[in-house]
Amino acid sequence: MLSSMRVIVFASQKGGSGKTTLSGHIAVEAERQGAGPVALIDTDPQGSLAKWWNARKDPAPAFIQSVFSNLFYDLDSARDEGFKLVVIDTPPAVTRAISEVVSFADIVVAPTRPSPHDLRAVGPTVDIAEARGKPLIFVVNGATQRARITSEAAVALSQHGTVAPVTIHHRVDFAASMIDGRTVMEIDPFCQSSQEISALWKYLDERLQRADGGYRAADDGAMVNPQSRVFGRRAAQ
Repeated sequence: MLSSMRVIVFASQKGGSGKTTLSGHIAVEAERQGAGPVALIDTDPQGSLAKWWNARKDPAPAFIQSVFSNLFYDLDSARDEGFKLVVIDTPPAVTRAISEVVSFADIVVAPTRPSPHDLRAVGPTVDIAEARGKPLIFVVNGATQRARITSEAAVALSQHGTVAPVTIHHRVDFAASMIDGRTVMEIDPFCQSSQEISALWKYLDERLQRADGGYRAADDGAMVNPQSRVFGRRAAQ
């Protein structure tokens, strides 16, 4: 893949880590901050991200219909169409197929809730990222405000890789926003949840730029062909 398009893969063996919610929110925030055009890919058979996107009124970020076996070609097409960032959600599992998805990543983001079960489950994700030579970033997600276990989780995760300096806290507005295809930033751009997502995207964007020697997503102002097949209004469910 050429450096004109970046790929973020959200991966975690543990179900309920918040991958889908963060995938959608980061994609929307990246688009809002001028890093687009942005596209989403849902490789989880449950199709939660696709269902959320189908409920959106705003066509951005775009949605790319893809499956594991066609991912290489679909990402190549997305690059040719002018997309600058693709965010991929994966199933809560560790399989060879997910390892293949990770191989396309510029960075791998592993949302991890601050609980003993979640912390014990990070090993396979770490192994995949290391085997593929991909930078892995943990995001402490669904944290309780001022809870001691939150800081303890960050310390524990730091033994396995980089921990994002932004913690995403548990709030009802995250789940509520996903019901109708929106994000917290589109409901209340000044709330704490929106500020956390904005800060997380800024950090991930900096990591992407660092990985590519100062690359900036929107530098060349490329346009996406509105007739592209990746803009299908209904995603497969």
